[in-house]
Amino acid sequence: MNFVDEVEIELIAGDGGNGCVAFRREKFRPLGGPSGGDGGDGGDVILVANPRLGTLMDLRYRKKVKAARGENGRGKDQYGKGGDDVVLEVPVGTQVFDAETGALICDLDEADVRTVLAKGGRGGRGNIHFATPTDRAPRRAEPGTPGERVAARLELKLLADVGLLGFPNVGKSTLIARISRARPKIADYPFTTLTPNLGVVSRDIDRSFVVADIPGLIEGAADGHGLGHRFLKHVERCRVLLHVLALDPDPEREPIRDFELLNGELRRFDPELADRPMLVGLSKADLPDTKEAEAELRAALAERGVDALHVFSAVTGEGLEALLDAIERTLAEHPERPEPRPEPLVDRAGSDEEE
Repeated sequence: MNFVDEVEIELIAGDGGNGCVAFRREKFRPLGGPSGGDGGDGGDVILVANPRLGTLMDLRYRKKVKAARGENGRGKDQYGKGGDDVVLEVPVGTQVFDAETGALICDLDEADVRTVLAKGGRGGRGNIHFATPTDRAPRRAEPGTPGERVAARLELKLLADVGLLGFPNVGKSTLIARISRARPKIADYPFTTLTPNLGVVSRDIDRSFVVADIPGLIEGAADGHGLGHRFLKHVERCRVLLHVLALDPDPEREPIRDFELLNGELRRFDPELADRPMLVGLSKADLPDTKEAEAELRAALAERGVDALHVFSAVTGEGLEALLDAIERTLAEHPERPEPRPEPLVDRAGSDEEE
């Protein structure tokens, strides 16, 4: 399944039906009076947060969604039927912006939350409502009002407790596959992971947390380089960040430099992210070079304000329990989920030329 986290769509509610002008013309009722019924209300366009969905793929090719129009009123006091609502299911964590102004319309950050994005028009009143002692046979009725039209931009920001950050090939996918049931693609070349992956880490029968693997982060990600500009927004809701470092054979890659560059990208994308609770892990502990560099890296990170370096191997399991314990403690210290900034991604990220 393709991962789609941004769509633009026009939502059109149904128009209200027109009221009817009619008179009762039945045998033995020579002066039956007005009998025109009201028009039905137009259908609404409603969004519902479905926890079983993880992508906006279902809406990718739906450029326009229109609800049904209300029926017109009829004679014999018959009211028109209301138009059927259109219910669109979206993943939990979807934000809806006005496509023209960029204003935040709603944030579906809880399961089963419903919101009416486009309200249907009201049905017009029939002439049965306009009879008065001085006008016993009114020949007027109201037209239905038009339904609302909303040009919306839907943007998905994944709901996760922990966000895994790191340059390509540091072992994020291997880690999330080891500690959860997520099964991302794993290979020894850059940009193996092209979409965010969510995994639930179960520690006990009543203890668990959600981890998100954020792919495509490289130098210049905040400006649109690589794929990071598309996925940095998914970090916004994470309560804790886990920055994964690793030794790399590439001479231009160095763990401390990677750490500083990625923190700089976070700060440029959203200054608040740089102050988010962060743990630092050194992966691939099963490799000899990692053991040799551990002490030097601890000292260098301490100079940068990092109190602890969690060394682990997602292959052998070494150090994983200690890492997960540290994550749980940090989550307990920061129980509140941060609110994402109420601006759309296009206002502060680079262009989509890389896609």
